[in-house]
Amino acid sequence: MQTAIGLMSGTSLDGVDVALIATDGERIAELGPARTYPYSASDRACLKRALDAAPGATDRNDRPPELAEAERLVTDRHAEAVAAFLAESGRKGRVDIIGFHGQTVLHDPGRGLTIQIGDGQALADRTRIPVVWDMRAADVAAGGQGAPLVPVFHRALVARSGLAGPVVVANIGGVSNVTFVGGDGTLLAFDAGPGNALIDDWMLARTGEPVDRDGRVAAGGTPHEELVRLFLTDPFFALAPPKSLDRAHFDLAALGDLETADGAATLAHVTAAALAAATIHLPEPPRAWIVCGGGRRNPYLMRALGERLACPVSPAEAIGFDGDAVEAQAFGFLAVRAARGEPITFPQTTGVPRPMPGGVRSDPRPA
Repeated sequence: MQTAIGLMSGTSLDGVDVALIATDGERIAELGPARTYPYSASDRACLKRALDAAPGATDRNDRPPELAEAERLVTDRHAEAVAAFLAESGRKGRVDIIGFHGQTVLHDPGRGLTIQIGDGQALADRTRIPVVWDMRAADVAAGGQGAPLVPVFHRALVARSGLAGPVVVANIGGVSNVTFVGGDGTLLAFDAGPGNALIDDWMLARTGEPVDRDGRVAAGGTPHEELVRLFLTDPFFALAPPKSLDRAHFDLAALGDLETADGAATLAHVTAAALAAATIHLPEPPRAWIVCGGGRRNPYLMRALGERLACPVSPAEAIGFDGDAVEAQAFGFLAVRAARGEPITFPQTTGVPRPMPGGVRSDPRPA
């Protein structure tokens, strides 16, 4: 067993999630402490500039000024988060490896292009711990979607919980994704549609707040079902998996001049309806849905999802998961697998032609 730190900075731009896990890349021996270190408003503004500039990139190594600035920031904030986490948890000197996702600024597998910013070598040098990073590139280069990466970890979590499949583990971050775990351990995974990103963008544009905290704004509005149906006419939803989605695939133009609360309610139902629509691609009806990610903390969104699904819907905590930590834990798990040369993506999760190892390992250079 190895002790790993997993790091995640998602498309919602909330902050750096840090989690500790002990694993051999197959079984989970320990799920340790986890923390989130929020981005400041100026940090988020820097990352938004990078997101706005990234669509012009034609090579994954392109670093126009906005991306270069954001990459330095991402690396700095992750190094600071690791240092704070090790001090707070008392694990300094007791971590074998770090799994570093970086910040996705562009994901377009149709062009064979995925860009996660963050300098893994610099992070290894600053933390003095080996770092596995750049985990999506090999999959995309081999013709895969490069996402989702966490299904093999979801399966390990389900096994640890003792849940009987089939079950769906859904993550509602900036983009939503689903992992189907069959009773025999069969995996199927794909991005389902928008998660929190559209809601967050709507709230920021209308109120200056980065989120609809606890779904309070949506709860005061009325969803416009005709607009929900309009969003779901996008060809993405009819595509058979494997499939993945860039945060910027959808925009807010269809909402026009809706009242702020009505727009928040409508977008919550778009997310719920997109997840419900994913069921048409599953090999059999699941017994339960388990929801991870920030979306599970939006009661309005969770109710909307429950209304649209035909089986129980529970937050991750209901079965002993830490829903805020799952993706960070996953990258610690994947780092151990990658360091052992084990595959981290599969034909049934990303569409890659064969099970694929991935990631780049950087060891600390002499000080």
